[in-house]
Amino acid sequence: MRVLIVGAAGMLGTKLALRLASEGVLGGREIESIALADVVAPAVPAGDVPVDTVVCDVASPGAARGLLAAARPHVIFDLAAVVSGEAETDFEKGYRVNLDGTRGLLEAVRGAGDDYRPRVVFSSSIAVFGPPFPEVIGDAQATTPATSYGTQKAIAELLLADYSRRELLDGVGIRLPTICVRPGAPNRAASGFFSGIIREPLNGREAVLPVARDVRHWFASPRAAVRFLMHAATIDTAELGTHRSLTMPGVSATVADEIAALRRVGGDAAAALIREEPDEMVARIVDGWPQAFDARRAAALGFVAEADFDEIVRVHVEDELGNAPSTMKRPA
Repeated sequence: MRVLIVGAAGMLGTKLALRLASEGVLGGREIESIALADVVAPAVPAGDVPVDTVVCDVASPGAARGLLAAARPHVIFDLAAVVSGEAETDFEKGYRVNLDGTRGLLEAVRGAGDDYRPRVVFSSSIAVFGPPFPEVIGDAQATTPATSYGTQKAIAELLLADYSRRELLDGVGIRLPTICVRPGAPNRAASGFFSGIIREPLNGREAVLPVARDVRHWFASPRAAVRFLMHAATIDTAELGTHRSLTMPGVSATVADEIAALRRVGGDAAAALIREEPDEMVARIVDGWPQAFDARRAAALGFVAEADFDEIVRVHVEDELGNAPSTMKRPA
């Protein structure tokens, strides 16, 4: 099996590449090679699997065709995206990357020949849903995005389904919860503060909270997200029918729930590092996001997330803070 990860320099792309390279198998099949593509050079993961890196802008004409000609992958992970806040403030860039880039990749697959039908795993988002919606969203809920980012993802989901219906490729879209706790530096995602109010205090730094503490949202850890991606690459898509995109399981929690979990791990000193500073734009964007899901369709297909937000924090401590200071309260 040959694998291509587009958007491989991002957090999830990096973690996915590391997992694939270290395990060397996907769905019981040996991985022959991994190609990593992004606009900046992706990190090369340790492992026995040969890895090639390509620096390119997949939204540029011909770029996707070049990637497929070089690798001819059996599985393509499409993770390249402009994040929510940036897609809202830079309209042209959001559509160019999030829509045109995905369309270009699908067209490159279509143009590669009748004998080529790879599995394409597309990273979508719960931002495809917008108000009005019920308190708990089921699998039959229509996509009515309230942001440019959500609109771009929703259009891409329709393209993925249509190209799959035409048997041009074998697509699976996974609507990711907000991934938390994201390691590293903050990005321009409107949801970034959900991670920041955990990550920064656990590192002894102040974090800004731009929304009210009663804001509720849907979360999963980076570890769970990588599991989602790998599982999506191996499921029997006959069970999906024409509905190719799935809402992933997650944890519904308020900001107050997050802070309580932080306090149980890092103590009162960590929780005290959160500074409330309202941001009208962020609050408006988050206001249009869903709060909880009944993701039974994905659960029935074997997708699994964390049980509660405490577990999400424990995953962050285990995966990112192996050398955490002794003053930090360790998870039970």
